[in-house]
Amino acid sequence: MAEAREIMTTTRYCALITIDKWGRAQARTMDAFAPDEKMAVWFGTNPLSRKVAEIRNHPRVTLYYFDRENQAYVTIHGTARVVNDAQEKARHWKDDWKAFYPDRDKSYALIEVRPTRLEVVNTKKGLLGDSKTWRPPTVVF
Repeated sequence: MAEAREIMTTTRYCALITIDKWGRAQARTMDAFAPDEKMAVWFGTNPLSRKVAEIRNHPRVTLYYFDRENQAYVTIHGTARVVNDAQEKARHWKDDWKAFYPDRDKSYALIEVRPTRLEVVNTKKGLLGDSKTWRPPTVVF
């Protein structure tokens, strides 16, 4: 868990993968907050975006963090929900985003992903998958 948290914290961006209405995977780059104490991950987004509609229709998502320098990655499978609570939005805000969300009340929503399973590999630190199947070290929540 410590290795996964380190990768997730030092890798600013990750891919959020949702399922669209045709059952196809849709990936996009997201500027995530560091995982909380339960490894939940929060993102800011436009409440009118496709990802919000996809999450409302199919809340199971995947997050993928990749650290090229250390040949490391974290994959999180989890359940997402859209949050429009004013206190949470104030808590999960980056000033870099002001240009994207001029009206934080209307143009800004949050996505919270609660993990159900986590996989982690860090080649440089010797945290590797099974030598035959390549199955990575896994944590089930």
